[in-house]
Amino acid sequence: MSLSLNRRRFLAATLAAGVLPADTGAAAERKRFGITLHPYYSYVANIVGDRAEVVPIIPAGFNPHAYEPRPEDIQRIGSLDAIVLNGIGHDDFAGRMIAASSKPKLPVVEANADVPLLPAAGSAARASGKVVNPHSFLSITGSVLQVATIARELGRLDPANAEAYTANARTYSRRLRQLRADALGKLASAGDTRLRVATIHGAYDYLLREFGLEVSAVVEPAHGVEPSPAQLAETIATMRRLDVQVIFSELNFPSAYVETIRRETGIRLYSFSHISHGDYAADRFEREMTRNMDTLVQAMLETGP
Repeated sequence: MSLSLNRRRFLAATLAAGVLPADTGAAAERKRFGITLHPYYSYVANIVGDRAEVVPIIPAGFNPHAYEPRPEDIQRIGSLDAIVLNGIGHDDFAGRMIAASSKPKLPVVEANADVPLLPAAGSAARASGKVVNPHSFLSITGSVLQVATIARELGRLDPANAEAYTANARTYSRRLRQLRADALGKLASAGDTRLRVATIHGAYDYLLREFGLEVSAVVEPAHGVEPSPAQLAETIATMRRLDVQVIFSELNFPSAYVETIRRETGIRLYSFSHISHGDYAADRFEREMTRNMDTLVQAMLETGP
């Protein structure tokens, strides 16, 4: 029997979006996969399409850096079939939540298992034992590697949909790579642009390295830890000595010392999204990383030789 017109339209729309549709008979048996951070919602949502449900364990509006688990959030873990974690310092609260939940043996997908990691920035971060930079999701290369790992591991947990997860992950990764290619294409006529860069905190090393930039100075001793007056004065002196041209801060970052740095040094200030606030959405990562790369391209074109 031929497909109905509406069914054919549905199939055409989902295939055009690059997401394989689920069999309607299997919809009632969809897995529930938990996530901790906004980028991982986007990754997993694009991998599973409508074959599984993606469940944030932190409600929208909570800052993961200051999040303290609530009973209702811990209870939500009991309904999951697995959880996808950053696992290298950005969602340490998740381990405590899983241990306190009704599923202490919940399968965990370590998204960064195959990602080459950078060292943590800031003396306080290293002193606290955080030896790696957990912000691997703030780059295209790191994200593509994580998407592949997540798709593989979710396929093992849900073998009936493994092939679809792999296909969706490849489609999504192609889109992500194209975003980076588009940004690099805008720099093609700029020649050899080498900026001396400082950052407010050490979240953006992965992204900057993708564009051939190294960070000369980091203002915060650790993410969310404001520098003391002495530390701030030392950092400003370092920026002047190294002739830093650009400072990258966090979008909507409310801190008086950021303005102090700009006033004292006259260095150009640009802001990146940390992709850690607001509603969860499948296209959130693509939208905000496009903005981040546009900002980086703008800084390189406006400040370069």
